[in-house]
Amino acid sequence: MGKGFQVVVVRDYDPNRDLKRVEELEKSCEVGSLLVDLMGDPLARIRQSPSFYMLVAEIDNEIVGMIRGTIKTVTRGGNALHDGTSPVTSTTKLAFVSGLRVSPYYRRMGIGLKLVQRLEDWFRLNDAAYAYVQTENDNAASVKLFTEKSGYSKYRTPTFLVNPVFNHRVTVSSRVNIIKLDPSDAESLYRNRFSSTEFFPSDINSILTNKLSLGTFLAVPRGGDYVSGSLPGSWAVISIWNSKEVYKLQVQGTSRLKRALAKTTRVLDGAFPFLKIPSFPNLFKPFAMHFLYGIGGEGPRAAEMVEALCSHAHNIAKKSGCAVLAAEVGSCEPLRACIPHWKALSPEDLWCLKRLRDDDGADWTKSTPGLSVFVDPRDI
Repeated sequence: MGKGFQVVVVRDYDPNRDLKRVEELEKSCEVGSLLVDLMGDPLARIRQSPSFYMLVAEIDNEIVGMIRGTIKTVTRGGNALHDGTSPVTSTTKLAFVSGLRVSPYYRRMGIGLKLVQRLEDWFRLNDAAYAYVQTENDNAASVKLFTEKSGYSKYRTPTFLVNPVFNHRVTVSSRVNIIKLDPSDAESLYRNRFSSTEFFPSDINSILTNKLSLGTFLAVPRGGDYVSGSLPGSWAVISIWNSKEVYKLQVQGTSRLKRALAKTTRVLDGAFPFLKIPSFPNLFKPFAMHFLYGIGGEGPRAAEMVEALCSHAHNIAKKSGCAVLAAEVGSCEPLRACIPHWKALSPEDLWCLKRLRDDDGADWTKSTPGLSVFVDPRDI
């Protein structure tokens, strides 16, 4: 049967009848050269959120598309007072569109648009005021679907920073003291220092106490300590999210020569770890990732302390068997240059935002960007 005049049914995802078919669809839909393995749970990437939903599109009992969505409350942009300096915290109910997949054979039939529209119905039913989506800046088909057909506005252009985990441990600066914070202290720090940052989640406590959160680490000058509510003149903070337990990734379509060169760097790094060779990890078989979030700091030594925290996070990832560390930061983030990454592995992202209701004050989609955005690890 040809592709024309076929009835597309969009319905709720049913794990009892759809699991295997959804897994097959996921495997057929590479994101560029990157294959995502959800390890038997299509809801794995959204079930940590306070409210989540999944839809599938079906033609003649064949699943040809799917989409996922979540809803949470966050700090919205455009919150500066008239003096332009003092932040005012204002929250809104924000929906997130993720995991849109359409079978390659059934593309350009309007299935993606239909899935987005049905998901937005659920967003509105649950009082979400805005919806946003993350996509790569050079993904023309995705950008066109959301900005030209679905009414989303290009909003923010953060960078997804990826750094390899080497075979050797990296050195953590001896000028810095790294302290693992209790979740309650971490929550207090984030609420006191980050609650006016755009996209800051109101349920930050749920993230910090989640089983996938490996901890929040504070860097202070050597010899310094942390007393709740009191920070030194220079400090930095990072939290680590264990994506290893949720999904694995795999790079496909790489030449044998590049694979051989990458393997050579790993062999040399393993044989001579004291040389600290920047080896390329084996990304050509399923690999795991740790995600760094809540990155921030203040003071003249903040950059040095972020670098020390990233080194500490690298060593944790090495011990856990992860191949890469990743973080996502806003285009204007002051500490962006201090986060180690390989440019070839770090794509420019595009966040698109849509207003779903007009009773939520000034239009957030038209607000000017702040220096930072808070990237929720549950959205990665």
